[in-house]
Amino acid sequence: MNGEGSAPTDRLHVILASPEIAANVGAIGRTCVAVGARLWLVRPLGFHLDDRAVRRAGLDYWEHLDLVVVDDLDEVVAAFGLHRLWWFSTRAGRTYTEAAFAPGDGLVFGPESRGLPARRLEEAEDRALRIPMRPEARSLNLANATAVGLYEAVRQVEGRNSPAGGGLPS
Repeated sequence: MNGEGSAPTDRLHVILASPEIAANVGAIGRTCVAVGARLWLVRPLGFHLDDRAVRRAGLDYWEHLDLVVVDDLDEVVAAFGLHRLWWFSTRAGRTYTEAAFAPGDGLVFGPESRGLPARRLEEAEDRALRIPMRPEARSLNLANATAVGLYEAVRQVEGRNSPAGGGLPS
């Protein structure tokens, strides 16, 4: 998919800016299928989408993935607006549990080796989030960080939309 006609929906969105490791993207795609989130990949990619590692990590879930590929992060910002995007970074001041996620929000993650550009974090400082961790760890694996953030967003969104307090459909 190339991003044409890919306006955000009420579902949650995961945006990976210039991901570098195919296996991470495969695992993240599998998580997106599990919760019904749309996955956006922002070029350049550090691998080919038909890479064996993507397929192996995504297993047979990949065919069910709602995938959008765009050329740059500005396209994502134009599609969502800054007010609908949450920027995950180890350099952010707020923790992800302080965010109030809503249907249609996008969770943005940077490349594995360098994270999101400082400019992006500065322009959306109030929407920049971190996952707390001990100082001995620089960061989490991208697939793990995405799962942590996405499942918190799902917990909040499903909790608001369900009289029984949430839960994913079986």
